[in-house]
Amino acid sequence: MRHTFFALPIALTLAVGLAAQQPAAPPQADAQQPPLTFKVEINYVEVDAVVTDAEGNRVTDLRKEDFTVYEDGKPQTLSVFSHVDIPIERADPPLFASSTIPPDTTANTPFDGRVWVLLLDDLQTNFMRSAGTKAAAKLFVERYVGANDLVAVVNTGGRTDGAQDFTSNKTLILKAIDSFSGRKARSATLAAQDDANINRGLPDGTGTNASRSASDFERSMQARNTLATIKGLADYLAGIRGRRKAVVLFSEGIDYDVYDFMNTSGTTQFASDVQIATRDAIASATRANVSIYGVDPRGLGGLGDESIQIQGLPEDNSYGPGSLNNELRLSQDSLRVLSDETGGFATVNQNDFHDAFSRIVQDNSSYYVLGYYPASEKRDGRFHKIEVKVTRPGLKVRTRRGYVAAKGKGDTPKRSAGEKTSEPLRAAMDSPIPVSGLPIRLSAAAFKGTEPNASIALTLEFDASQFKFADQKGVHTDDLEISLVAIDGKAKVKDGGHDIVNLKLGQSYDAVRTNGLRVTRRLEVPPGRYRLVAGAREANGGLTGTVLYDLDVPDFAKGDLSMSGIAIASAAGSRTPTASADPAFKDVLPAAPTSRRVFVRNDALAVFAEIYDNKPTTAHGVGITLSILADDGKVVYTTSDQRRSEELQGKPGGYGYTAQVPLTQLAPGRYVLRIAAKSTLTGTPAVQRDVEFRVQ
Repeated sequence: MRHTFFALPIALTLAVGLAAQQPAAPPQADAQQPPLTFKVEINYVEVDAVVTDAEGNRVTDLRKEDFTVYEDGKPQTLSVFSHVDIPIERADPPLFASSTIPPDTTANTPFDGRVWVLLLDDLQTNFMRSAGTKAAAKLFVERYVGANDLVAVVNTGGRTDGAQDFTSNKTLILKAIDSFSGRKARSATLAAQDDANINRGLPDGTGTNASRSASDFERSMQARNTLATIKGLADYLAGIRGRRKAVVLFSEGIDYDVYDFMNTSGTTQFASDVQIATRDAIASATRANVSIYGVDPRGLGGLGDESIQIQGLPEDNSYGPGSLNNELRLSQDSLRVLSDETGGFATVNQNDFHDAFSRIVQDNSSYYVLGYYPASEKRDGRFHKIEVKVTRPGLKVRTRRGYVAAKGKGDTPKRSAGEKTSEPLRAAMDSPIPVSGLPIRLSAAAFKGTEPNASIALTLEFDASQFKFADQKGVHTDDLEISLVAIDGKAKVKDGGHDIVNLKLGQSYDAVRTNGLRVTRRLEVPPGRYRLVAGAREANGGLTGTVLYDLDVPDFAKGDLSMSGIAIASAAGSRTPTASADPAFKDVLPAAPTSRRVFVRNDALAVFAEIYDNKPTTAHGVGITLSILADDGKVVYTTSDQRRSEELQGKPGGYGYTAQVPLTQLAPGRYVLRIAAKSTLTGTPAVQRDVEFRVQ
């Protein structure tokens, strides 16, 4: 069957209502793997402890009763105890592919990886050393980040094109790193040299310190911005519980002399402001249990371009090699302070980062999580010392030294007048990483929408076996609250929705309990890169889950030929009841699209995609081919179709392509479904999309 589309305007329909709200349960004692949760304000302290023997080997068989935690010298009662031992999973692309194929579905399965934030400090990195910083960060990602890890990329200068929210997609992570560019201010030593050169030959008393003054102000501002970024990150990560949170800070250190209170440079000093910002950053990190690992990419020597510029000049108190060396020492000391005070360690004066990166991974792979509620609830802003001791002799415990309590009144989350999302679901959706209390699987495919927007078709599938249905005379009832939001690269919400699915199940009750529940929705957004956040809360039992998805939405109006996402339905998937099926797929697929990508051999797939042709005035053909590739790249199934530009009647539009794919002849294993389209017009590039799936 052939379908030709000129537009696909689908509006998101919202139902109004609120689900029942229930408070989140407190952490369970003796949990072996406490779930990741998000709580805004709670009198709870969590500390990670790495335990080693005399030879430096990790000790992993300790029990709760082997630990005693002291706060300010007083023993605390442990409410949470677990040993975290995270394996390092490696990416497993198809044998014929050089890299993994980005998945078109995602799920909020219980998280079993490490949490990394790569903080690229462009404000404290010399532009000429940008390449070295990028190389160090990419080495960490390519060699030391596991496939089961979540990584975010942030830069201190606030550039959105160099940022990436938490993801396991290394392609997106490396793309963010590649955009890094240092913009460190001119050093105090070189600024002093500039003034000396200007003043040389001038009468006494007529000189200027303009360069030094400007440099001092700029460096102080950039130092405070870097530290404010660290503080903001720590506050953002505070809601992640049960896992160590690591900020790997790629930086040349804070380029400001925080000990110069005597106005020795002749400029307005900001040393106290930078010191306060340092204390605030460390306070937030210790309070949130965030460990900082400072990495100085300059390696041995460290001065590079600056030392070349200063060579051959006379040494004095304001500029010269000694002054540069003092700057280097102070900047590296700042990395040590930030790292040591938060339970991490700094890597400076090293050209080979392999050992340091291995140690960082070890630190965040095997440790104990100890949580307690301190007796004092005062928000006094004081430092509270933490000591962790074990009963077994000869062991060494490494942990953070303590935390700085919050000060003043706690922040009360503000809600807009029209916001309908319930408080528990909104809190879950604010979490930096997925919440797995309610299992959700999501697929997203972008199609041409009402110009200039694209229309994102979303398929959410829920495991309803844990729903707490109420039996009302044979009718099983429950409400499912769903909230969706699409956030662009500048952190602006471009579309979203909230609605309540009222479940009143009679004969379909057993099917929903066994096969789950499917919900389809549409979002309309302009072309660009988006973070999709989908959250749901089941009312009767209070189960809450969120799922995150990174999606690049093409500009389908650009280029001669382009392709939509791929929607896949299956015979087995049709047994999953669908609430509010997407009408756009009614005539092109025999059932609603599924987010499953694991199928049984006796199943059959129905596939739909659109090919957009922007040169309809010149007569030509478009060949469309669907292929199934085995793990080794061998084509095990193929079918094709030929379309003509005359179908579009001289206007830009799309060819709707459908195909049936039987799986009975496929052996169990991994496969790639590929749809490719090629125009007969000379010079028009072909387009293709790949979807990985498995047969069992």
